[in-house]
Order: sequence, then C-alpha cells, then structure tokens
Amino acid sequence: MRLAAFLAMAAVWGLTWIAAKWATGTVPPVFVAGIRLVIAAGFFLAWCLGRGVPLRTGQAGRMLAASLLVNTGCYGFLFWGVAHAPTGLAAIVNLSLIPVLSMLIGALHGEERITARRLAAVALGGVGLVLLFAFRPGDAAAGTESPVLGLASVVVGTVSYAWGAIVSKPLVREMPPVAVAFWQTLIGGLSLLAVSAAIEGVDPARLADLFRGEALAGLAFLVLGGSLVGFSVYLWLLREWGAFRAGLYAFVSPVIAVAVGVLFLRESIGLWEGVGMAVMLGSTALVVRPDAAQPDRTRISAS
Repeated sequence: MRLAAFLAMAAVWGLTWIAAKWATGTVPPVFVAGIRLVIAAGFFLAWCLGRGVPLRTGQAGRMLAASLLVNTGCYGFLFWGVAHAPTGLAAIVNLSLIPVLSMLIGALHGEERITARRLAAVALGGVGLVLLFAFRPGDAAAGTESPVLGLASVVVGTVSYAWGAIVSKPLVREMPPVAVAFWQTLIGGLSLLAVSAAIEGVDPARLADLFRGEALAGLAFLVLGGSLVGFSVYLWLLREWGAFRAGLYAFVSPVIAVAVGVLFLRESIGLWEGVGMAVMLGSTALVVRPDAAQPDRTRISAS
C-alpha cells in the first residue's frame, strides 16, 4: 500500500511538468500559476472547514513572508521557466536543487548542519548545473529559442522555494500542514494574479482560453493531481515513512518528467545534458541520505 502510494505520488509529480507546459502553451505563465493556486486554496479551505482544522495563526508576518517565497516567487519563476525550457530539464534542475539549497539555506538559519559530504553534494550540483547550462545555447540561426533563461528562471524559483520552506518550519510546528497550505496557496495565488496584471497585462479573454483544450487539462491536473492528490499522499507518507523515504520521489519524478517530455513533446536530451542530470541527481543522493546521528527532518514539496 505504501509503495503503491509512493509510486503514484512520484508519477503524479513527474507528470505535473507536462501539465504546466500545456497550461502555459496559450495562456501567460504567471497568470496560470496564480489561477492554479487560488483554485487549490479553495479546495484546501473546504478540507479544513470539513474536518474542523483551525486556520488561526499567531505568526501572520512569517506566514506572509513564507507565502511570498514558497508560492509567489517559486511558482512565478517556475512556470515562466517551464514555458521557455524543456520540461525534463526543468524538473531535474528543480528537484535536484531543492535538497541542496534547503541544506545551505537551512544552515544559514541554524536549521541544518553542513558536513563534508554535504559540501561535496553542493560541488556536484554546481558541476551538474554548469553542464546543463553550458551545452544549451540554443540555435539562433535556426530560430530556436534558447532554454538558458528558462532554466535560470527555474533555478531562481527553486531558491525562493527552498528559502520559503525554511521560513515555513515554525508555521508547520504551530499549525496543521493543510492549514499552512491553505494560507500559502491563497496568499501566493492572489499575489501572482497581481503580478500577472502588472507584467502580463489584463485580458478577460484569458479566462476563456484557460478553460479550453490542453490549457484546461493542464490546469485540472495541476490542481487535482499536483496540489491535492500529490500533497495529500505526501503528508501521509511523511507520517508512515518519514521525510527521507518519502523524499525519494526526487529520484523518480524527474525520470518520468524527462521520459514524458521526450515521448510527447519531442524534447531532446543531449549527451552532456544527460551527464549533467546524472551528476545533479548524484548530488541529491548525497544530501537526502540521512546522517547516522541526525534525525529525519520534514520538508515540504514544491511540486
């Protein structure tokens, strides 16, 4: 049962990347990200009200800061990046960097400790990023858009998420995780819609475009699959397995994202890109492997 739930969660989160690509194919990416979070917030609110989960917090300032980092900054840059880069590479960059960046930022906040093995992981992650970026210049002569800016946007979004996850830890200790998810998705979604209005403009026709064809399918999967099913299963696995074993989706979901991108979006993965992805996943393995003397820690998923 647990293994089946884990595989289902990893598959869902691996498929969210192509869903994001579909949704941002005809609708501006920041607008899509905002709409996704606002809809998800409605489901989380219904869940909380139905189960009597308290929503009050004594840390309103921290909640606002964490929401702007975990959702506004993360998904704004992440969806823009996915719209301008191959989904498989975006998934590798995001999921491989989360544990590395969480360790670094957590150390700055006194939440994590840095060891020689973890420093090696940071070095490996840096090498993997260099390999990914160095060999993705695009072909200007052929009119092919370079994905470098898209991948760089994914990196920025991942940094924002990792920082926000550390800021969120006191909130999760004070409140049920689903209540934190409600406030963060609501604040993040509304602020993303404001950002979208400022930089992408206001066009009422976008709502109609969002509920057609691939855009609707992508949005539905992001909300129902990525935000609700995936998050619920992850919370259950955190309780049943602990953060380390539950977090191993970081090795499974990218493989699914790459395979789906190649099969259905005709994305190409070169030799050096493959090497870079392997190196980045290796760096993730060094970080998520628990230290013998260190207890398992809970982390929140960005998918």
